[in-house]
Amino acid sequence: MSDGYFDEQAYTAVDFGAESWENGEYVDCTFKNCNLSGLDLSGDSFSNTDFVGCDLSMSKLGHTAFKEVRFKDCKLMGLHFGDCNPFLLDFKFEGCVLDFTSFFRLKIKKTLFQNCKMEKVDFTQTDMTESAFRDCDLNQAVFDRSVLIKCDFRTAYGYTLDPENNSLKGAKFSREGAIGLLSKYKVVIE
Repeated sequence: MSDGYFDEQAYTAVDFGAESWENGEYVDCTFKNCNLSGLDLSGDSFSNTDFVGCDLSMSKLGHTAFKEVRFKDCKLMGLHFGDCNPFLLDFKFEGCVLDFTSFFRLKIKKTLFQNCKMEKVDFTQTDMTESAFRDCDLNQAVFDRSVLIKCDFRTAYGYTLDPENNSLKGAKFSREGAIGLLSKYKVVIE
């Protein structure tokens, strides 16, 4: 549960693995070049908060709230965002490494992923209506019963997804990327 309230705080180059992390509610805060990897952030709340150049890999996110949170140039490997508090969940990712991360069963409509490395990310049963994957590497990402209505994949690459197993109405793909929609048929395109 939340212990403290932190408003308009700026944290720069803090290694929270070595120092004591204070659980609580963080509002209008900035974390820059901080190490939060492996921390238990369960029950914490982040509102209108920026994480820039931070490492949150393998942190626990049980009922963690992310409301209007921006991640820029962060390492976010192995996170289970599906464990987060879904109420008012809103975040965007720019230049982040999200390998092995899970968004299982989340509703993350209109989410922006820009210039992110997203190898083996799990989007199973995730509603990403109107989300955008701009210049993202989606190598081996899992799309299974996902809602991808009006998603923008035009500059994404490395993905494969089954159009029969996902909702794709109005989704946008480049000609080159459309090959990832045909991979299950094992056709040869020259």
